[in-house]
Amino acid sequence: MRIQLWLAAAAVLVSAQVAADVTVYGKANVSLQHADEAGNREIELQSNSSRIGLMGQESLSDSVSLLYRFEYETSVDDGDKDGQTLTQRNIYLGVQTLAGTLMGGVFDTPLKTAASGVDLFNDLEGDIRNIFAGENRSKNIVQYVTPKSLGPVTAKVAYITKETDGIDGVSASAAYQLDALYLAVAMDQDVEENVDNTDTYRLVAAYTLGAVQLGGAYENYQRDLGDGNGYFASVKWKVTDQWVFKTQYGESDIKIDGRQSFSIGGDYIFSKTAKAFTYYTRNQDDAGRDDDYLGVGLEMKF
Repeated sequence: MRIQLWLAAAAVLVSAQVAADVTVYGKANVSLQHADEAGNREIELQSNSSRIGLMGQESLSDSVSLLYRFEYETSVDDGDKDGQTLTQRNIYLGVQTLAGTLMGGVFDTPLKTAASGVDLFNDLEGDIRNIFAGENRSKNIVQYVTPKSLGPVTAKVAYITKETDGIDGVSASAAYQLDALYLAVAMDQDVEENVDNTDTYRLVAAYTLGAVQLGGAYENYQRDLGDGNGYFASVKWKVTDQWVFKTQYGESDIKIDGRQSFSIGGDYIFSKTAKAFTYYTRNQDDAGRDDDYLGVGLEMKF
């Protein structure tokens, strides 16, 4: 019943496109992988953050617009996402003016989005969440984003209310993007759920030289139990219009001492919306944990 109601609501919104600029979008990403986790081997069909959503805006005047997004994750492999058909991802309502954008809801923090362009194995087993803290999609978050009139500089400041006795959180980032160069600095303070007195600082850089993109990030995580540091570097090479090679390596003692993550893979681009891909990832740590993943998959965006 829940999915039927949601689809009915989606149909109503689509039919209202004349009154408002509505976009229905989504991504289906599925891979078949061989997983060797601490000696336990199995073949898995994975749905890698497949999603469907609605987004758009309504102009109130020449300089003021309302923005909205309703995005949900679904599991293409077995239809079960945490016991449900759909689970909430980025959902917000905001207002955009010449002075910037103010929005509230549930969505990725400024610190998380700062590194999205250099994490080449995002949503796969090589995702940087395996070695970094701060990959948060926060609830009850209010965010301000600077206007496009600032040119290559974009700043974000977010306030996260825990709505409990815990300490409210703050996340912020400042990014510089001009031609081939991207630089960003970001921080979180008390953003993690059910955890107080934590600070996360992240530096991100990327540079595109012809067909090759070089990227990397450094993170410092501070908590009552001690500090942790980590880094990762990535390389993406557009060999031809169809073939893309990519690799990524990172080390960290933020989550687990001596955590290492290495990934290598390639994409075959069918079109702007469809691709096939393959990957190999090894995640290991000082405790003797050694996990290997080898997979092939398809992705379709709409």
